[in-house]
Amino acid sequence: MPTESAFRVVQAGPSASLQDAGRYGVRHLGITQGGAADLHAWAWANWLAGNAWGCAVLEVTFGGLTLEASRTLTVALAGADLGATLDGERVSPWASFKVTANQRLTFKAPKAGLRAYLAVEGGFAAEPVLGSVSGVAREKLGGHDGEGGALRTGDELRAVPVDNPENQALRVMPADQIPDYDQPPTLEFVLGAQAGDFRGISLFDFFNRAWAVDNRSDRMGIRLKGPVLRSTVGSMVSEGLALGAVQVPPDGQPIVLLNDRQTIGGYPRLGTLPPLACSRLAQCRPGQHVRFRPIPLDRAHHAYLEFLGAFC
Repeated sequence: MPTESAFRVVQAGPSASLQDAGRYGVRHLGITQGGAADLHAWAWANWLAGNAWGCAVLEVTFGGLTLEASRTLTVALAGADLGATLDGERVSPWASFKVTANQRLTFKAPKAGLRAYLAVEGGFAAEPVLGSVSGVAREKLGGHDGEGGALRTGDELRAVPVDNPENQALRVMPADQIPDYDQPPTLEFVLGAQAGDFRGISLFDFFNRAWAVDNRSDRMGIRLKGPVLRSTVGSMVSEGLALGAVQVPPDGQPIVLLNDRQTIGGYPRLGTLPPLACSRLAQCRPGQHVRFRPIPLDRAHHAYLEFLGAFC
């Protein structure tokens, strides 16, 4: 597939990497899925750019990134408000817009949310590794360089060319689909097989107390700070870990496992956050508070299929 230069990295921020829908069918090899931490914003960024499900976009965490366009492009921005500007003019998220050669797109500090998603019409292009271009730094897989690395100053981002980009229609996000990242979320939660091994007061506290996002969180997992949770399980044989699994280590502070998680683990699990709940949690900045509410597995499954049906 032919590709052309889309952007040059003028200034690299703390973390920006190519992410698609993820890497599947490889966990038996000990390789994690990767993919966009906020699947909701990633999907809408591609929709705004006129792309099909699965196209790679740029996940920008915390901002601090400046890109210079190589040619005329139709691009879209979704997810966190990182104070983006185009040649100094404000660019709002949840819409598509045009950039021309040599214009500079700059991401500053987070104003709302944590991760922004930049899509380009046709999709960013890189060599797939095990079926995906998603960058996973720990495993040195995928990304723009094939080794999972974050963008560095001087790097080039390439994209699939499209015909007549100047004539492509622009799209705006439906207002009722735009989340308010400043509001403390209440996240849906599916109790797991080991929930019965937790003491009653721990279950009560989990659902009735607010939890603060720890500053040690990353794409592997979101650590939460709050009341101490106690399980009657001492040690376990390691089990496979799904996206959103909530492990409780000996310190009693839960960890919600995200896209770059390890594939197995031996801590007791209270349950699992559905994918869209993981997406919302991935936008919470350190110190923000979250709550949880239980829902049945079939309801969570139906909601996820309904979301996918809007794009696939």
